[in-house]
Amino acid sequence: MASILIVDDAKFMRMTLAKMLENGGHTVVGEAENGQRAIELYRELKPDVVTMDITMPEMTGIEAVKAIIREFPDAKIIICSALGQQKLVVESIESGAKDFIVKPFDEVRVLEAVDRVLN
Repeated sequence: MASILIVDDAKFMRMTLAKMLENGGHTVVGEAENGQRAIELYRELKPDVVTMDITMPEMTGIEAVKAIIREFPDAKIIICSALGQQKLVVESIESGAKDFIVKPFDEVRVLEAVDRVLN
């Protein structure tokens, strides 16, 4: 069971993901609505896993991934993308994200991704 930080600018998406993760036995320790807040919360909470939306205002998910990985090289970040964002997914993996999930979220896929990055 992992402690998880959810990062998404859409409250509905954060709620959806939180429910899926909790159904899988994980604990959501924090939620952030943008990349800057994600970095602050990562420092504070040191979660086992982060789910990071790619497209957010103020700071993109990719910028936040780079910043977190710079400070915490072994951070386990799962990028959340919409269909058609393959280039951004590749860029985020190159930036240090460990896996990705695609919206609309499928609970089985979400939980499999968390298991993969933990192992």
